[in-house]
Amino acid sequence: MIPKVSLVVPIYKVEQYLAQCVESILRQTYPNLEIILVNDGSPDNCGHIADRYAALDPRVYVIHKENGGLSDARNVGMQRVTGDYVLFVDSDDWLDEKMVEEMVNKSLSYEADVVQSAFYYAYDDHLLYDNRYFSREDEPLVLDRQRLMKELVINEKVKNFAWGKLFKTNLARDIPFKKGVLFEDVFWAHQVMHRAQTYVILHQPMFYYRQRKDSIVATYTPRNLDYLRGLKERHSFIASHYQELSAQSYKNILNASLIHYNLLFLNKEQDKGGALRREIQNYVKNHHQQLKKAAKNDNGLSRQLTWFVIHPNLYLVYNVVIKGLKKLKVISQPSGLERINL
Repeated sequence: MIPKVSLVVPIYKVEQYLAQCVESILRQTYPNLEIILVNDGSPDNCGHIADRYAALDPRVYVIHKENGGLSDARNVGMQRVTGDYVLFVDSDDWLDEKMVEEMVNKSLSYEADVVQSAFYYAYDDHLLYDNRYFSREDEPLVLDRQRLMKELVINEKVKNFAWGKLFKTNLARDIPFKKGVLFEDVFWAHQVMHRAQTYVILHQPMFYYRQRKDSIVATYTPRNLDYLRGLKERHSFIASHYQELSAQSYKNILNASLIHYNLLFLNKEQDKGGALRREIQNYVKNHHQQLKKAAKNDNGLSRQLTWFVIHPNLYLVYNVVIKGLKKLKVISQPSGLERINL
């Protein structure tokens, strides 16, 4: 009997995208699928669309629930999972038809606990592929747990995203997503990866990550600070289990702190009185020595920290100057992603 793969698809207000997502799953070349559609109290026609697919295909199972957010929907879906593997798919994204087959084959070949697919950033008229570290033709990269955790903390080759990865179900079943937060994957991924013995990265992009103007990451609000809170919560775990990665973890926190301070400054109406900016400023001040040590090999970040500690306004001015120099091409921009026009 070939392994069963359960795909968990949380659904909320994606009426115009849902069909493309579900049909890309139904077209998978892998034969043993369980497709769990979780209608998270969507106020549009998503529930009816999901029910229609369930009526047409016995592999589809629909759960209707009151709205509780993405984490809650995933958790409810996980309670229904019966597969040997689980794959999370957000309902506005879609898959290459061979994705599941390729990932299962690689999991079996390498005895991998988790397999990660490369992906496209999918816009209406073009795709972007991150070819800074790998090309499509490269052989799969196999990581043990120590290397995996390092790459997860760096967050370049291994992203925090739950989607686009095939997990052995027993690895993740009893680790729920944190409810009521944005960027829930940052609170979750390190706990699951900590259990993995072997992790495989595939370089052929088989997942299409839709970029939406109305997505939760497109418009800044104070809730976006959940990302920073997630990094701090993860840091406690990293410091306890992977002390050698503490500096890199602090570096991530510093970078995110500066970015969010800048965003709060640009959206002052979201931080009337400046309490959120002061919270960031106090954290940087109270952890200055650790953050300074973490940034010492990154000249740009180290300079930003120096100006920020003297006064955040100096950091903001420095930031504007650097952006201006990049625009004038006095300072080179980092290498971009490969663009594929549609």
